[in-house]
Amino acid sequence: MKTRMSSPGRIVLPAAMRHQDGIVAGEELDIERVGAGEYRLKRRARPRTEGLVELLLACPVKDWFAPRERDETTDEIGAPRVG
Repeated sequence: MKTRMSSPGRIVLPAAMRHQDGIVAGEELDIERVGAGEYRLKRRARPRTEGLVELLLACPVKDWFAPRERDETTDEIGAPRVG
């Protein structure tokens, strides 16, 4: 595929390639100079939890989560003893 560099130095990754690999706006990519006139573009690894909050908020079943009743809190944890 062919693309052009814009005057501010931006390169557009063709839509067909973005769709093929599921690359979305805002994703980070690394670019490496391989040699004279040759470059390698690699997608950065996404955090495993990326999108988890949005996924949970999109759950069609509301109020499904009920916190457990607790008889202890972290307030009861004392400072470690030294000595």
